[in-house]
Amino acid sequence: MKLTPLATMTAYVESVTTTGRMDTGVRQLYVVRDGTVSGERINGTILAGGGDNMLVDPGWLGHVDARVTWKTDDGAIIYVQYYGRVVMNEKTGEAFKTGGEIAFGDAHFVTQPRFECGDPRYAWLNSVVAIAEGRVAAGRAIQYQIYQCEAGEA
Repeated sequence: MKLTPLATMTAYVESVTTTGRMDTGVRQLYVVRDGTVSGERINGTILAGGGDNMLVDPGWLGHVDARVTWKTDDGAIIYVQYYGRVVMNEKTGEAFKTGGEIAFGDAHFVTQPRFECGDPRYAWLNSVVAIAEGRVAAGRAIQYQIYQCEAGEA
């Protein structure tokens, strides 16, 4: 299998609220205000209103449960849903709290994006199997390097 770069997505978070501590952890509700997506085959913006309803379990593992909508520069609408895991280590926790950032690789932060699009120009995304590495970026942003998984040698 080989991983081919698909896009970089940067989502800016407007607000965070929580459910409070429960037996299963703390549900952190992030609302996305905007952002960008850029790549060789796709470029555009992230529309306001998406978000991540991440559950941070008692062992400090974050269970990502996110949905955003992309609007490409040429007008297509793409729904993106992704699940994954982020280890809420000291660096990650501090960056989330302060609006700071961590580098890719500073924490295990991996998601599996899935795409839905009815526009014929981007219908190829409907069958893409993808994986993304995430990080906390400056300015209350979450950034992902998204890769398409393809058959063949690495």
